[in-house]
Amino acid sequence: MARLKELYEKEIKPKLMKEQGYKNICQVPKLEKIVINMGLGEATSNIKLIDRAVEEISLITGQKPVVTKAKKAISNFKLRKGMPIGVMVTLRRDRMYEFLERFLTIALPRVRDFKGVSSKSFDGRGNYTIGVKEQLIFPEIDYDKVEKVKGMNITFVTTAKNDEEAKALLSAFGFPFRD
Repeated sequence: MARLKELYEKEIKPKLMKEQGYKNICQVPKLEKIVINMGLGEATSNIKLIDRAVEEISLITGQKPVVTKAKKAISNFKLRKGMPIGVMVTLRRDRMYEFLERFLTIALPRVRDFKGVSSKSFDGRGNYTIGVKEQLIFPEIDYDKVEKVKGMNITFVTTAKNDEEAKALLSAFGFPFRD
């Protein structure tokens, strides 16, 4: 069992139940999934970027990502319908907790001039999205093999009803919020 999953079951759940005043254990919010999305607009001119992004994301997450395609053509961007323009992966269960642990303990401390994550990135429904500017913060990525530095969006989807509950949950997991 993943360390953070065990921590959630044994410590975080009872703590949140007591703090938030939940009457039932099923009311306690939990982490549902983590979605990692890497948009590659430059892939319209260089299709090899997609292959490299698939390789990097699968190294980071341990799961093969899905190649996302354009829904409609946009002539200004030289984009045709059905062209590959990004990669995404959805992590659930044990892989999700393992990724979360690596993200919080290894990747975030490697960010340059890191002062914490913003608490303004909640969507109003209890989900939190963080933007990462470069994939090099993950130790799985070999610095010498990187052709182009790419960023990604990481969304933490929770069962929380509002942002306050979600922030309490993520703080209990160890998210370093700025304020």
